Amino acid sequence: MTKNDCALVLGGYVNGYSIIQELHEKKIEEIILFGYSRELASYSNKIRKFVLIDKTPDSLQREIKELHKEYTKIIIFPTDDLQLENLHNIYPEIHSFCFLPFNPENLLTCLDKYIQYSYCEKLGVPYPKTILLQKKEDLENIKTIPFPILLKPNKREDLRRKIFRNLKIDDSEDLEKAKKNIEGHLESGIKFLASEIIPGDGSCIYAYVGYRNRKGRILNEWTGKKLSQYPDNFGVFSAASNEAPEEVLVQGRTLLNSMDIKGIAQPEFKYDFRDKKYKLMEINLRSMMWHRMGRLSGVDLHYSQYLDALGKKVSPQVQVKNKNIHFLYLKHEIRNLIRQRKYLRTFLKNIIESDETHFAVYDRKDIKPFLKDSTDIVRSAIRKSLQALRIAG
Repeated sequence: MTKNDCALVLGGYVNGYSIIQELHEKKIEEIILFGYSRELASYSNKIRKFVLIDKTPDSLQREIKELHKEYTKIIIFPTDDLQLENLHNIYPEIHSFCFLPFNPENLLTCLDKYIQYSYCEKLGVPYPKTILLQKKEDLENIKTIPFPILLKPNKREDLRRKIFRNLKIDDSEDLEKAKKNIEGHLESGIKFLASEIIPGDGSCIYAYVGYRNRKGRILNEWTGKKLSQYPDNFGVFSAASNEAPEEVLVQGRTLLNSMDIKGIAQPEFKYDFRDKKYKLMEINLRSMMWHRMGRLSGVDLHYSQYLDALGKKVSPQVQVKNKNIHFLYLKHEIRNLIRQRKYLRTFLKNIIESDETHFAVYDRKDIKPFLKDSTDIVRSAIRKSLQALRIAG
């Protein structure tokens, strides 16, 4: 017997599990998980089933069509850029029975970070001084930006091939060492952005997160900031809070509306104390690792998408700002403690200096994902210890 609808979460890491938590808390029972491997969310008791897929659009299309035999409508929640590209690739074959949270007309364009910066230029939204590298000869132009420089592909390439997500270049000597590697990637067709590094650590990162429907209306939104990142200041979420100034909200709205972005999107900004501006780092067009902060501070973006997909009313929600809420990923915080000198003070501050502190993945009624994640921490620590012993020996 075919059921009416289901929520399909793509990817079972922290962001995927947070989506599952939110939807389950809103009494959604038909939650399906697709993943490239058995990540932590695949152990959850909140999902109906887990399906293993590979990273090709054909695999994704095959399993979605198989799922359609069970459900009339499938509401999809992607968690990485490759999933977005694969969904875009198979859009004509599945859009009649799937709700796809993006604008098919401009998705690939909007994923390009250089295009994102070009919109900033037109809209007056601050962004770092940046140049585009398309061929080997462009490497000479890097000298127009003062060191240190952050180099990153204009689109996420590390999900499909062996390449760095970002590379910090401190000086000319660093550039010379990395030159051959960069030239090889340029010759293979990868484009790079070389940007000035805005001073400040991971606590200077702010985000606007909104859900914009197919009619171009932002139905719900929230803002927050990172308290720390892992493994360094150019890494990913480790701890976050619901703090952010109005300027971040205004700039985020401007970008989503002007670029005609649909679905859940997250413009991320870094505060530059030199000119007191919040400068765009990138726009993520899917759910990130710390999107649970929205739910914890009163804004249910994933449930908003679910209701909108079914044509139901989405009530506007006001984010809680009168108390300080912290959200931590303990695995990353512990690793920061191990890797970074004098991190204990930051660690304690992230846990203690709040009105509420919540931990990613931990749910005493659904403990297996947390145990899986904790086991990974122990295994990683043992592996690194053995490597250190081998080096010492």
